[in-house]
Amino acid sequence: MNKLITFIICLCCACMAAWADGDNYDALNPSDANIVGHVVDKKTGEHLAFINIYLHGTTIGTTTDDTGHYFLKNLPEGTFTIVMKSIGYQTIEREVTLRKGQTLEINFDAEEDAVSLDGVVVSANRNETTRRLAPSLVNVLDAKVFETAHATSLADGLNFQPGVRVENNCQNCGFQQVRINGLEGPYTQILMDSRPIFSALTGVYGLEQIPANMIERVEVMRGGGSALFGSSAIAGTINIITKEPTRNSAQIAHSLTLVGGSRPDNNTTLNASLVTDDQKAGIYIFGQSRHRASYDHDGDGFSELGKLEAKTLGFRSYLKTSAYSKLTFEYHHIGEFRRGGNLMDLPPHETDITEQTDHQINGGGLKFDLFSKDYRHRLNVYTSAQHTKRDSYYGAGHDPNAYGHTTDMTFIGGAQYSYDWDKCLFMPATFTGGAEYSYDDLRDEMLGYNRIIAQTVHIGSVFAQNEWKNDKWSFLIGGRLDKHNLMDHVIFSPRANLRFNPTKDINLRLSYSSGFRAPQAFDEDLHITAVGGEASIIQLSPDLKEENSRSVSASVDFYHRFGPVQVNLLAEGFYTDLRDVFILNEVGRDADGNLLMERRNGKGARVMGANLEGKMAYAWLQLQAGVTVQRSRYKEAETWSENPNIAPQKKMFRSPDLYGYFTSTLTPVKRLTVSLTGTYTGSMLVQHFAGYIPEDREETTPDFFDMNVKLAYDIPIYSSVTLQVNAGVQNIFNAYQDDFDQGANRDSGYIYGPGLPRSYFVGCKISY
Repeated sequence: MNKLITFIICLCCACMAAWADGDNYDALNPSDANIVGHVVDKKTGEHLAFINIYLHGTTIGTTTDDTGHYFLKNLPEGTFTIVMKSIGYQTIEREVTLRKGQTLEINFDAEEDAVSLDGVVVSANRNETTRRLAPSLVNVLDAKVFETAHATSLADGLNFQPGVRVENNCQNCGFQQVRINGLEGPYTQILMDSRPIFSALTGVYGLEQIPANMIERVEVMRGGGSALFGSSAIAGTINIITKEPTRNSAQIAHSLTLVGGSRPDNNTTLNASLVTDDQKAGIYIFGQSRHRASYDHDGDGFSELGKLEAKTLGFRSYLKTSAYSKLTFEYHHIGEFRRGGNLMDLPPHETDITEQTDHQINGGGLKFDLFSKDYRHRLNVYTSAQHTKRDSYYGAGHDPNAYGHTTDMTFIGGAQYSYDWDKCLFMPATFTGGAEYSYDDLRDEMLGYNRIIAQTVHIGSVFAQNEWKNDKWSFLIGGRLDKHNLMDHVIFSPRANLRFNPTKDINLRLSYSSGFRAPQAFDEDLHITAVGGEASIIQLSPDLKEENSRSVSASVDFYHRFGPVQVNLLAEGFYTDLRDVFILNEVGRDADGNLLMERRNGKGARVMGANLEGKMAYAWLQLQAGVTVQRSRYKEAETWSENPNIAPQKKMFRSPDLYGYFTSTLTPVKRLTVSLTGTYTGSMLVQHFAGYIPEDREETTPDFFDMNVKLAYDIPIYSSVTLQVNAGVQNIFNAYQDDFDQGANRDSGYIYGPGLPRSYFVGCKISY
């Protein structure tokens, strides 16, 4: 805690110094150097409202008003690049020279860009860069995808990316995990605004705890990412970028989904954004309230989808301390109660099976950005913290001892410096380096089982990389050193990337990356899974080593405009070699009679395959689809059951060899939008534990095609106020598992396929 206080004091001192020394552009030193102008749609000539206009390399910016006009006043003198940027339009940059007492008129003709190759990403190299010129492949899910898919949380939207699949792993607690290129959830690192604040505890249910209305975009980078972001980035990285205020606006929405046609899921969201007239300060406030009833698909009295009650409230704000510095704050509170099993109206210990959690999560962050007038030097100092308190019950058979209490405190602090070279050896380059410290203190108690886990993790890290780049070539070499207090050695994670653009429309990329995953005493497997009316507990082998990976990928990204039709085609091949892979084995029972599962190191595994994706946009029609073909195998067959009739298995469980998605949006008339989305999940091998069935066995699942439709109609009410009404059907063909275990002895982990049966929804939204 003393380190945290010291870090915050130092950060505040740096902010005050920047405030005092910054080149302010306010009324105290008016330059009367101004820019005025408007933005119109190049095709229709219509003036466009709420388009972002800013001076690159400064904090100075604004948005166009309701009439499509903008005004930047009292600007610093010198030569700058003015940028017009908005989702759905190509970014336009122009060089301007500002002089005292002069007003320039700069107008923009905006051209549609439905495939968003000019969109900014930060996950490729820890710096802002366009997706087209990023050294490694980054896929982006923007807010429009979540809207199209009727997504209420992060989990609902992640399926619509190649190589990414979200699955439900428990009928009782509803635990979900995301798989990238076939690897299970713990191999993926989830970031919030580029900070790894999702601990082993909050990562269990975190996908469903992040409401869609706080998300600006989600950046997905497949392959090892530990050289950039540290531990657990083996399969890939999911970076959630939260919304930042850009203009005064407000929105309230409500939707009702009837799960299975009968069980209600009510979701209410509220957003508001306030920005000062001079754009120097702003705040974005978001809130969500969700209530979902439990759902019993087969009528046995036990839930397939648990009860959920969640409330989220938070904000993100900024303060521009000068033309070249900015302070950003973020806070969120998440309160979530979930329960699954049977006899929902009774206390948990009076039921046959109950898994219940009550989370109270408070988190926030503080970031300070400072850069030189020529934008060569950039400094970013940041800190994030999150505290979690959880009361739980994981038990079966009227067990009064299965109550638990968990607390977790996570802290991240660090600094990053970047410098742009005019020429470094043979071409322009950007150097990025920094240091980071992370701390996690967790205590998990289940006194009835005589189990107390107290774990404190300290990780000190330094990283550096240099990227030589121009519009045609990019060469990046970098690495990261991590010292984990549970390891007796320093872990080195290197990376290398090559990008070549033979033409403006073609990107060729070749990447080598590495990742590691350190042993820990707590992760999502440690929650007790009720199987056959008894509890199973995970323990770690005393000689467990860190798991590591080496990944290679090659991709071709093609973008072209055929008249009014925009096309983007992507082909990517990937190969990941896992070493000392973590596996689970039954090892007996503890002194209290609990079934013990031990996590050990296996020989390793190999995952290889290809991702294919295509996008097409034409006026009133947008299409996007992707497919993944892969092979996931252990290097040596692994034993997972004591049943002598089950042979050791080399194939990874819950990892289909073929899966994909599609999204489409049609606008037949101006105010009507029709959206069709869907996912395909190929056949896969899953474990089925004894309980409802007489003995353990391996099951081969059928394949599933899950298709959804949504219709939305916008009704102008007054000036800038719009009412939207929408309705639709999720999982139209009711592609849903039909062989669940039943009764008190069921295997609650025997669940696969789409997360919802056929469901119907209606909603409305008022926006200003």
